[in-house]
Amino acid sequence: MEDREFEDLAALTGALLGALEAFAFVARRLNPPELEALIAAVGAPDAAVRDALAPLARWQGPAAALREPLAEASNAVVAGFEGLRAGVETGDVLAAFRALRKGPRALEALYPLAGILPPVNRFFLEPDLRSDAALQARFRAPAPDTGVMHGGGEPGARGAFSLYVPEYYEAGRAWPLVVALHGGSGNGRAFLWSWLRAARSHGAIVVAPTALGETWALTGPDRDTPNLARILDEVDARWRLDPHRLLLTGMSDGGAFTYVSGLETASPFTHLAPVAAAFHPMLAQVADGGRLRGLPIHIAHGALDWMFPVDMARGAAAALEAVGAEVTYREIPDLAHTYPTEIGAELLAWLAG
Repeated sequence: MEDREFEDLAALTGALLGALEAFAFVARRLNPPELEALIAAVGAPDAAVRDALAPLARWQGPAAALREPLAEASNAVVAGFEGLRAGVETGDVLAAFRALRKGPRALEALYPLAGILPPVNRFFLEPDLRSDAALQARFRAPAPDTGVMHGGGEPGARGAFSLYVPEYYEAGRAWPLVVALHGGSGNGRAFLWSWLRAARSHGAIVVAPTALGETWALTGPDRDTPNLARILDEVDARWRLDPHRLLLTGMSDGGAFTYVSGLETASPFTHLAPVAAAFHPMLAQVADGGRLRGLPIHIAHGALDWMFPVDMARGAAAALEAVGAEVTYREIPDLAHTYPTEIGAELLAWLAG
């Protein structure tokens, strides 16, 4: 690359990563009554991305190979900020939530450059580990069959799944598994990115399936539990999993289905972690007492949750403790009905313990 191209790359990478951090800040803290103030607080970091994109057209030779993923990621985050501001201007909160879908698309486009560009490598690590040079070095020579992959059909399709295996995977030890269930109207392709930093930093395999229906089988026949079992068998046949650290977790409808499926007598999961989830006390009453007794369950819920009030989570913790489950309850004061990405590292530490 020529000096000018290096300068262009540095400018765009800095602007893009800064905008992505701002976008994640909004996604983590989005609460409908505070949307306008939140968008005002982060400003317009996408403007710097637009400015830095223009010089890419003149790149030649090896540098041109970086153009497409950088442009795709940049355009996604710019569109995301435009959607957020449009939601504020029109008072359409749902439009703002739809705009958040651009975040995972930007991350998906950018991730292949993590093995090439050190700032991108650091970006996809937990903030407190970004100065760990030894950890960064583990991604320089990826093992076969590692990284981000998809199975079971087109990425994000009904019944399919997306998967992350750490690039430093080795078969000499057993690895913890996280099966992460998206919320209503979501998909596994997007939800995988809620877990990637934690799994990449701390060493875990993550599977993010997509429900067979519009959402998980919370009513009617349960086709999703057998599909999860099939996916688990497929992953277990290809990578070495720790049978004592199999976590089922999920957000919103995915969290509710974590209860529904994970409390079944034959469930293979050793730990459950519903987040921002609905819960009916009858679940604790009708579940097999032998399954519940001593079952580690980590409940995380936002005090500001406007969809499933926090009293529902408090009731779930009390009901499950009463029938013998080992409940850890985490109430997050500033969280509304969004996914707290910081919970990943905490859940992996809990799973290890």
